Parts: sequence; structure tokens; C-alpha cells
Amino acid sequence: MRTTLTIDDAIDGELKRIVKQTDKSYKQVVNETLRKGLVAPAYPKRKYRLKPSALGEPSPQYDLTKSLQLADQLEDEELVRKLNLRK
Repeated sequence: MRTTLTIDDAIDGELKRIVKQTDKSYKQVVNETLRKGLVAPAYPKRKYRLKPSALGEPSPQYDLTKSLQLADQLEDEELVRKLNLRK
């Protein structure tokens, strides 16, 4: 298939450098480079290791079995705190 592309000067320079090093055609180098880019993952997989840390026991005033209710209560308390700071 024929198509027209606008390639950045820096990329063109790298492709031409590869052409000189490998004695391959420009077309072949471009196709191989595109093929490698399409096969490679977008983001390399990284392994993360998290160390757990103790945050202490939850306050007995909160019922953790009702998480949405708890979230609403905490949000309300924070809004009241912010409103009190404005006074």
C-alpha cells in the first residue's frame, strides 16, 4: 500500500542511520520499525511492592458495616468544619 507520511526530522535521521548500519532499504526499516511499535505494549508492565502499614483501630463512633452512610457522615463533618473556618 502506498501512503504519504510527514515524518519529524529527528525520526527521519534515526531511520536513515539504521538504513546505513543495516544496509536495508528505507522502506524496509520504516516497516520493521512500525511493526515493532505496534507489537510492543503501550506501557511496560512494572511490578510494584507495597508495604502495608497499620492505621490503628477505627473510631467506635463509626459503624463500618454501612460504608455509604459513613462516607456521608464524614463528608458532612468536613463541610461543617470548613464552614466554621469561614466565620
